[in-house]
Amino acid sequence: MARKKIREYDSKRLLKEHFKRLSGEDLPIKSAQITESTDFNELVEKEPWLSSQKLVVKPDMLFGKRGKSGLVGLNLDFAQVIAFVKERIGKEVEMSGCKGPVTTFIVEPFIPHNEEFYLNIVSERLGCSISFSECGGIEIEENWDKVKTIFVPTGSFFTSETCATLVATLPLEVKGEIEEFIKVIFTLFQDLDFTFLEMNPFTLVNGKPYPLDMRGELDDTASFKNFKKWGGIEFPMPFGRVMSATESYIHGLDEKTSASLKFTVLNPKGRIWTMVAGGGASVIYADTVGDLGFASELGNYAEYSGAPNEEEVLQYARVVIDCATADPDDCKRALVIGGGIANFTDVGATFNGIIRALKEKESKLKAARMHIYVRRGGPNYQRGLSKMRALGEEIGIPIEVYGPEATMTGICQQAIQYITAAA
Repeated sequence: MARKKIREYDSKRLLKEHFKRLSGEDLPIKSAQITESTDFNELVEKEPWLSSQKLVVKPDMLFGKRGKSGLVGLNLDFAQVIAFVKERIGKEVEMSGCKGPVTTFIVEPFIPHNEEFYLNIVSERLGCSISFSECGGIEIEENWDKVKTIFVPTGSFFTSETCATLVATLPLEVKGEIEEFIKVIFTLFQDLDFTFLEMNPFTLVNGKPYPLDMRGELDDTASFKNFKKWGGIEFPMPFGRVMSATESYIHGLDEKTSASLKFTVLNPKGRIWTMVAGGGASVIYADTVGDLGFASELGNYAEYSGAPNEEEVLQYARVVIDCATADPDDCKRALVIGGGIANFTDVGATFNGIIRALKEKESKLKAARMHIYVRRGGPNYQRGLSKMRALGEEIGIPIEVYGPEATMTGICQQAIQYITAAA
């Protein structure tokens, strides 16, 4: 399961679209999205309620505490919303130590209210935790002792008896309505493969629950069965993260293949770079470098898996090598071409793409004083390792080659010893 955050706009869109399907009742929420490319005249034609109601506007950038940070505009007309957005869009803000520009806003009707409730559902290994409080809002953390939590095991039915603990202290006139709301939201949570859903707060409008603030995360591995229900969902980068040109290129390759190709630059001037097969193995290599005290020298996180073909591996390897050899400064560098023991990936075949890239980049590798460490196991690994050994002799670049008898952590240790050894 891969938990991916989605924007509040998309969380509420999914909620509105599927609440009636699952409950038979409308949830009369309205919202609109504003980005740097939004035409305000077209937006108000599409969403005429924007010109007839008082509004709320706030950044929709995957960070919380927007109200406490003065980033929420309340009780505004549409002209004031436009002014609020234009004053802030593209401007850099700092949230929880992360800096980045605000590029996306959500606009909704301003809902005067007195009651604020809290609801949170989280998918866990053996089921789901559901938390509820009648003291929601921006002070929820200060009132955490009033939050009630239950656990619903996988395969269990979520009934009124199950929900009783959550709503036990509610007044009778709202108890039934909120109980039914929680039950529908839980059904929606499971039906759409949410992994996290939080409403803080939701309130009551004409006696009916109405979410004011909402956060959601989806299991993106369920996209194959939910693509119609999700309807063109966007999985934004975390706040403060902007893809570089090389990262965008690999992301584009990843979207076009059934294999998995991941690449993130951590430190462009790092001296240890990785090109690792397998998601689990890639984490081990990166964590080991960090655990040994050299996280600051780790240039990237990289992972390829799912049996990419030779051409895909070639394009991928070119990018990794270009980044790893950029701006040579006469300091030693190490490239770890690693992995665990493959189950079905033909090691010999995938190495063909890497070997072609290494040949192309021979001069860059030499200029960067690159030392290459190879560790791999799996189908045809002996053939692949043999080719790597021959390549080192052919192009005159030090390539140390190991099979599954060597440990992944040991390879990282060798790379560190190389870059720290005296010239």
